[in-house]
Formats: sequence, structure tokens, C-alpha cells
Amino acid sequence: MRSVLVLLSPGRPQRATTIALLCCIATLVAMAQAAPEPTATLRVDTAPGHAINAFDPDKTLGSSIDVLSRAGIDQVFTPHILEESLSSGWGPISYRNNTELRMAAWHWTENGIWSDPAHNSGYFTGNSELKEPIRYILAYALPHRGFASSGDQPLQAHDPSYWKSNPYLTSRFTGEGEEQHPQWVIEDLKAEQPVNAVHILWKNPFATTYQAEYWVGKDALDFDGGPKGEWKVFPGGAFTNAKGGAVTLKLDKTSVSARYLRILMTKSSNTCDDHDSGDIRNCVGYAIGQLQIGTLDRSGALIAAATNPAHPPTYAVSSIDPWHSAADVENSGSYEHTGFDLFFSSGITNNLPAMIPVTMLYGTPEDSAAQIAYIEKRGYPIGYVEMGEEPDGKHTMPEDYAALYLQWATALHRVDPNLKLGGPIFEGVNQDITLWPDAQGRISWMGRFVDYLKAHGRIADLSFVSFEHYPFEPCDITWKTLYSEPQLMKHILEVWRADGVSANVPLMVTESHLAAELTGPMSTIFAGLWLSDNVGSFFAGGGSAFYHSPIQPQGLEKSCLGWASWSNFVSDREYDIKGYTSLYHAAHMINREWVQHRSGVHTMFPSTVGIKDAEGNALVTSYAVHRPDGNWSLMLVNRDGENPHSVRAVFENSVSKQATSFEGPVADVTFGSEQYVWINDGPNSHADPDHAPVGTTVPGGLQTVFVLPKASVTVLRGKVAGLP
Repeated sequence: MRSVLVLLSPGRPQRATTIALLCCIATLVAMAQAAPEPTATLRVDTAPGHAINAFDPDKTLGSSIDVLSRAGIDQVFTPHILEESLSSGWGPISYRNNTELRMAAWHWTENGIWSDPAHNSGYFTGNSELKEPIRYILAYALPHRGFASSGDQPLQAHDPSYWKSNPYLTSRFTGEGEEQHPQWVIEDLKAEQPVNAVHILWKNPFATTYQAEYWVGKDALDFDGGPKGEWKVFPGGAFTNAKGGAVTLKLDKTSVSARYLRILMTKSSNTCDDHDSGDIRNCVGYAIGQLQIGTLDRSGALIAAATNPAHPPTYAVSSIDPWHSAADVENSGSYEHTGFDLFFSSGITNNLPAMIPVTMLYGTPEDSAAQIAYIEKRGYPIGYVEMGEEPDGKHTMPEDYAALYLQWATALHRVDPNLKLGGPIFEGVNQDITLWPDAQGRISWMGRFVDYLKAHGRIADLSFVSFEHYPFEPCDITWKTLYSEPQLMKHILEVWRADGVSANVPLMVTESHLAAELTGPMSTIFAGLWLSDNVGSFFAGGGSAFYHSPIQPQGLEKSCLGWASWSNFVSDREYDIKGYTSLYHAAHMINREWVQHRSGVHTMFPSTVGIKDAEGNALVTSYAVHRPDGNWSLMLVNRDGENPHSVRAVFENSVSKQATSFEGPVADVTFGSEQYVWINDGPNSHADPDHAPVGTTVPGGLQTVFVLPKASVTVLRGKVAGLP
């Protein structure tokens, strides 16, 4: 006779009623009486030398927290919400810095100094002295962003005067020639137009050597899919000893049909802008006030290329000067990050070392060093430091990112030589990030970044490589999309290794969700199955640390495939939790059933099931770990949305050929479509039923049959005969 219990997640409201309990018992009885045939064999290869990974959940299985409103910060960081947020069992936490996605600077503290204190402007450096605890972190728009428009709703400065490149990419700071870090501006007309002329309004400092180029091919700015084509210099497009000012340049006698034009700059006038000539950062790099492309009329005046008002031209740039002023603060309260004192003292870190970001694309090394010094002076534990945010999304060249990385690494290691630094925090991609070839023909972003660090004798400064995982297009998800997750995850891990990331450099997913935009399946049972496969395949593929996103509650919103939430919870505008999503319950299965936090290193072994559909898709995936408590724990994901499947578990040493099985009591815990159904009902969408995982205890043995309900995650856990 099976013993039956309903598992109630710690901190969750006790909503399991007697009726729900009886339903669960009836379900289990029905499953036992109607186990499908034939029964498949789940094989776990227990040969000691065949282990595929080892990880400590308290260092490698975590969640994250992102940007909020000020009111949201006040609501989320309350005892009840924090208790609920932690109750699904995630361990460490990753602090996400959304500021750089909006092409903005952030002030981790408002206690600091400006490089031009007389005007409260310039380059801001926070003060590491311990004063009042920091509760909120503000973002500041960048006036020198100018016309640059590649960003996630970029903050608008009060006086966006012009674009200026990042001074930290000049020879004054890199110690390298200007031609090794050329800067550029690209105008994207959105469609091919006749082009043979350009108008440039140069500002100080201006380019004395530059060239005008056009793109022959497609997708010049698609680093995710890979640009298809090449840049060609216009016949009259190369300029030396240029004098700046406003110039209208004829580039060719006849026009070419082009969508993209690039101004590539390799030598600067090093003349100072109108801020503070005493600060070298105001006197290096390149600055442009206006850029237009088109053709010339008979008088030599520029006729701007025709564009669609519904799709106006956009401008991508190689970098942006982080200069700003006090007037550029975004103080509406709708977009803020959590202050480090509140973050570390609230309990949201689980009293574990946290992953902390430093702003790099739009910051200064001195400010980042002060930030880390402040955190360490407070005694807050740092696990890892992430450098910058999504450089691939900003079209940052790998050599430029690497040059900044080394400057920041030098500054941070002066504060603490033991800091574990890493990046680049790529956007969620499923393939290698490729870009325009360099002089050696190399197109891999990661490969060129790693090569730069090696060439400079600094590869040891890369303690880990981090990236985000958003595998699916939000509006194209179907049930069969679920089948691709393990292959997508394992493939991208292989890509980074093939790009040159050494086997001793950990690979980390520091943000993960179904898609980069909200989609209905985020709140259906689909998401719970996906998350289980996501985590399992990550570690099976050799990954080192995984952070799911996000931990805080979030309200419902309409998406292309139904109403959903990004979060583990459904909440109202005041962050009161109204229900749970499948992500919450799946997290419980991963963190509280499959692995054991606060216990030590788990060893992962290969496992196979072999249940497939007619098209060859694996309907059941399996992930086996040997836990420090001596239990063998198997997480099985039945991705068949129509049928249950049954398995027998065999533990077989593939070297000695000895086979054995579970012995004694085996915990059999399930969460799936019988516990959770998402009701898509507009703003009233909710789960019904919304039950916790269901647990049973069964005797072990070679003949024991375990039933995997349709669309479910099951954990089998117990001792194995003859194995430690």
C-alpha cells in the first residue's frame, strides 16, 4: 500500500483542502491501476569515471532581482513578500543592472563627487565611505548619447547635444593605437535608397582620419544571426587631415543602393569639447552633432535619402561617452534599482554570497572600484562580479569590451585581488554571436574577446563567462517547442567552449526565461516543464551556475499568446500575492526535491529513458544526481501533454556491467497538469487548480514501476543497493 502526502511549499498559504487531498489520492490510485504499457527502462550510468558534472546548489542554483519602481522596492522588500519569494528554494541571487540596457549611467550611491563639481556634471564617482544606508539607486540619462537609438527605451537627457565616443577606448587609456579601437556611427535607413553623399556636423573632438562605407549584403547589425555581407569604402570616401566643422561630402560620381552607411574613425583631433578642458576625457575620442546621408543636387546641396515616417532612420554607435550631469537624473520613481544596503540586509540573498554587477559600458573604473569597496566595507559577501551588461545588444566590438574589461579589472583587483570577475553577459542567443570580420577574418565575438585577453596576458582576469538564456520567440511557441530546450542549452555551452573559453572557466546563465518578451506560456504548465529541462540540461551540458529570473512578484499583462506574468507569482499592483505560477512549483521540485541545499556538492551522472514520439522527439528527459546525503535523485520531465508513461529505474555501472536498483523506501514526488491548470481570463487570469507537488512513498526494487503523469515533472529519490 502506498503512503500518500500533499507537499505544501514553505511559506505558501495553506490552501490544500480535504477535497484537494482526496482528489490527489484518487489520482494516484488511478495511476497505479492504469500504468501504461510497455514500461520503459530508465538507465543511470553510475561508473565513477563517467560523472558529467558536480555542483553545490548553494553556489550554483539561484534566482535574480531586476529593476523596479520605488513603490515596488518598498513593497517587495517586506517580510511577507521576501518569505514567499524565497520559499520555492532558490539559493544565491544575481543582481541585474538594467540601467545599461537603457543607455544610461547609474549612481550606486548619491554620495560622491563630480569631475566638474562647479557645474555638478562630468564623470561621477561614488564615495565608498559608510554613511546612511543606501535604499534606492537612480539612473541618469547620457547627453552624449545624441542621436544613438539602439537601446531598450533609452533614457532621454535634458540636453542631448551630440554623440561622443567613450574616452576609455582611446590610446590615452588603452595604451594602444587609435586604429586598434576604431569608433563608428551607422545610419540605418530601414530600406535601400540611392546614396552617394553624406553631411556631417563634426564637434570637438573630431576625426582627422575617417572613411565613409556602405554595406553590401543583408543584416549589417544582426549580431545574433550574423551579418551577411561586407563594408565597402566609397570611391571618394577616405579622408585624412580633416578639419572638422560642417562638411557635405560627395562620395561617388554615381549613387549606390544601400541601407546602411558607416563612418569609421581612426584618428582624433584630440581637441577639447566645451565642458572642462582640464579633464583629458573631454578632449579625446570623436564627436558628431549631425549625420545625414543621401545624394547631391546640382548645386551640391544634400538631398536626404527618402525614409518612411513610420520607420525613421536609426543610428547605432560603437560606444558612448558616460559624461552626464545632475540634471539628467531619472527621478520619476518608476525606474529604480535596489540599494545595496537594503539588498544585502533584507534577507533576499539567503545569507549567501551574491552576484553583483558593475556598470562598464557607461561608467568609470574609479566608480566601480568605489562600489565594490563600499560593499566590502559593509561586510556584505560577494560571490561574483559581472562586468557591464549585454555588449552584443549594443553592438560593442569585442576588442572594445575587452579593453574596458581590463581597465575595470585592474581597478577592481586593486580593491580586492580575490574578486571573481566575468562577463560578457550576452543577450539570450542560441547560436554563436558573429560580427563583421577583423583583419584576420575572425567573426566570433567570444573568440575575439578571449583572444584579446590572451594576447594581453590577462586571461586570468576572466574568472567566469556569463550569458542570458531566452531561447524562444515569444509569439511562436507551441507545445513541440518544448522538445528543443535541452539541445539548445547544451549547444550554446558547446559554442562558448569552441570559441576558446577554457574548460576551467565556469559557464554561467545569469538570466533565464522562456523569451525576452512576455508570452502566455510563461504562466502555463509549459513553463514549469521548460524550467525543469532548462536547469537539468544546463548542468548535464557542463554548466556551472544557473540563475532563474526573476524572484520578485509581478502583475499580469496581456501577451501575444494569452495573459501571463514573468514571475513565480501572480500579484496585484500592490504586490499582494494572489496565486502561484508553474514556475514556482517547478522551482520547488528542483530545489527542494531534486537537490538538497545547505548540504554540499552533488555529482551528476548520465541517464537515458528512450521514450520518443513518432517523429523521434524525446518525450521524457532525465537528470540524475548523487546527493551528499547518500540519496540518488532522478528528475524526470514527461513532456507528453496527452499521455502518462511508466518507467523502471536501473542503476548500471557501464564499466563493470553491474546493475542494481533503488532499495528501501523511494520518494516519488510529482507536479504537473493534474495539479496546475492556467485559466486564461484576461486580467482575471489565474491557475485552477493551483496545488503543490504530490508525494508518495513506494518500495524500491528492479520491478518497481514509476508512473509519470502527462505533462509533469517527477522526482524519484532514495538509496541504491550496493552504491554509497
